[in-house]
Amino acid sequence: MGELAPTLADSPQDMADLRRAVALLEAPTLSARMANLVGSPLEFAVRRLPAGVSRRIQGVAEAALHKAAQAAFWSMDHTRPGKPASPRLHKLAAAASGALGGAGGLLALAIELPLSTTIIMRAVADIARSEGFDLDDFATRQACLEVFALGGNSGGDDASETGYYLARGFTTELMRHLSAELAGTTLGGSHGLLLGLGPKEAGKWLARIVEKVAARFGVVVSEKFAAQAVPVLGAVAGATLNTLFTGYYQDMARGHFIVRRLERRYGFETVRLAYGAVSGRMSA
Repeated sequence: MGELAPTLADSPQDMADLRRAVALLEAPTLSARMANLVGSPLEFAVRRLPAGVSRRIQGVAEAALHKAAQAAFWSMDHTRPGKPASPRLHKLAAAASGALGGAGGLLALAIELPLSTTIIMRAVADIARSEGFDLDDFATRQACLEVFALGGNSGGDDASETGYYLARGFTTELMRHLSAELAGTTLGGSHGLLLGLGPKEAGKWLARIVEKVAARFGVVVSEKFAAQAVPVLGAVAGATLNTLFTGYYQDMARGHFIVRRLERRYGFETVRLAYGAVSGRMSA
């Protein structure tokens, strides 16, 4: 008789890792953390932004993600999956870039955001590598981009649809739609793993993912832009908010890649149900 497959409940360490992931991924949103920092909700300030400014911010956010997806992975060491992450180093770098941008308006945002987004992307990839993921694997790069969709909801989202797996469903649905558009691709289960992509197809796929993820990333960038104008933050606005931004996405990345690591071992559905049991926010 063959050996029984391992179960999540049989491993105290893996269950502890899952509980840590749930605590990170179901923590207060980035919007809530920024509002707490400035001492007031940000929705009103964002609604008062002129439509042209909001569109410009969205464009800057999308361009920043495109540049970050190219530069961050190119500059990383791809040879050492499991190498410990360096979260403090990336926070310091983000704070420095934020201090340069400060509250200098759209021009400063267009200069600073690509730099800070690349730093955050490197921090996310650093954590993915520390959890044993190969940065040369296209699925890992896709998963890194998914982290940026965990920071905010698009304007059309149902406010009741919260939670990590619901947010991941956003990118899973995107994968289904895109798979019909690109020849020679295969969607692997509900993980969104892609096989048989050549460089040209991979580039097109990443560009479409960035476009969709940027819709959510742009929400929190708009809130950051509004928060930087709050006088109480003064000259430290850029550095403070960039540190907050980086720390948040590091938390999301750690939780995200813990979950994905467990899914590789136990299967997507097993971990999803266990996640729901721990969080109390999902039904089987």
